[in-house]
Amino acid sequence: MDSHSDDEDGTGVQAEIAQRRPFHSVKAEVAVSILRTAALLERHFAQVVARSGVTVQQYNVLRILRGAGSEGLPTLVIRDRMIHAAPGITRLLDKLEKAGLARRERCSPDRRQVFCYITEGGLDVLRQLDVDMRMADETAAGNLTDSEQRHLLKLLEGVRAGQRRGNTPIDSSLTDGGPPGSPTE
Repeated sequence: MDSHSDDEDGTGVQAEIAQRRPFHSVKAEVAVSILRTAALLERHFAQVVARSGVTVQQYNVLRILRGAGSEGLPTLVIRDRMIHAAPGITRLLDKLEKAGLARRERCSPDRRQVFCYITEGGLDVLRQLDVDMRMADETAAGNLTDSEQRHLLKLLEGVRAGQRRGNTPIDSSLTDGGPPGSPTE
């Protein structure tokens, strides 16, 4: 059985989550370590954005809309670009629109398609958060050198590429918008 050497000195994810038994494989330990790291980073980012009264997902949508500029984006394109899957993208946009941070318009050629735009209020929220989020980005990489950060990026891309290629069976209800009959917008 493979065991990660950091756990022998009590510094690995196994010790961090107080797991008594060793992982059944290094791959299992890697998966838990990625999930644990993502949760810690998300918690930190959530604390930063909460100061402006938005959630991490709302912040993500606002960043996407800012990047789109005056052209805006269709609702489902926003959903597809989000870091976390957002089956409730319409509710998320409802909240942003109600808060005056985003607006939506139906397209004239295809009334089914809704384009979303960031408002001046949404831009103000992002401007207020820009410096704090840059500092959070700096903190996120911990004490890794530039070279280590680039190496980590390559390794994580390899993990994501494996998932995209379908090397690991994933329940289709988790990847195609949910079970039949569920809303996708």
